[in-house]
Amino acid sequence: MSPLRALRLCALPLRSSTPATRPLSTTRPLSKSASPSDPKVSSSLLSSITAAEKPLTSKDGPVPGGPTARAQAHANEPLTSDVVRDVAEGERAVSGSETPVKGGPAGVVQGVLTKAQEGQGETQTQTQRGGRGGNGVQGEDAREHNGRLDAATMRTITQKEREITGRDGPGRGGPTAQAQKHAGEPIGSAALSDITKGEKEVTGGERIKGGPTSAAQSELGKSRS
Repeated sequence: MSPLRALRLCALPLRSSTPATRPLSTTRPLSKSASPSDPKVSSSLLSSITAAEKPLTSKDGPVPGGPTARAQAHANEPLTSDVVRDVAEGERAVSGSETPVKGGPAGVVQGVLTKAQEGQGETQTQTQRGGRGGNGVQGEDAREHNGRLDAATMRTITQKEREITGRDGPGRGGPTAQAQKHAGEPIGSAALSDITKGEKEVTGGERIKGGPTSAAQSELGKSRS
């Protein structure tokens, strides 16, 4: 072989015998979507809020800064205690009262959230019982205690109020109504003071053992244990 041909052969690019490797997939698993049973600030709920607002304002439609306007800021979002608090603030703005109106916008929203929480708690309890041969933890003990006036704690306060009054729903100025002023907030001295004030309103001036205030204090204690 001539020196010139040898140089040409050396100049040719070499083919790799190793197959090209594909980059590792970086696709992340899909995040868990919200459960279809989770309540949302839907158009039907907004209509219900507006219907409850009209008797307070005597207007045909929602007013700026009112409960419907506050709820519309959360349109299509999950219904949470923060939404309840915003609606309650809007209700106070149009009613001029610090006490939630019975059957008012805040009560409508709280009722929807409480009903949803009750359904979820029932499902969770049944699932745990099935998984543990009927010896699962009860819903009250199984749920996470966060030390806040969330829907579950509000439901317990309302239940305690019913035991005192014998009525189906919360009364005006009672412990549930007072607790709604602090909906979604951490349970602190101000919230406990207001709940006690509401409890005395329905008991005739005294606080009872195992009543609404005790229920709020119990939730706070469980969150710290």
